[in-house]
Amino acid sequence: MGYPTKMQLIKRKTSEQWYVNVPAAVAQAMEFQKGEVVEWFIDDHQHLVIKRDEKIAGQLKKKLPKHP
Repeated sequence: MGYPTKMQLIKRKTSEQWYVNVPAAVAQAMEFQKGEVVEWFIDDHQHLVIKRDEKIAGQLKKKLPKHP
């Protein structure tokens, strides 16, 4: 099941900034912590990937099954 999310844009005189809010259910399932730094990757024009540091991922309580 997906979570539809709107892209937000804040335009200023000299710049613009785009925002994507992560739904609480997704953040909780991923066990994100306040202030956690993640890295974004563009996979293609349909997929934006967010990746966390391997050290943090290894410390998580919940383990998701690995996909082949």
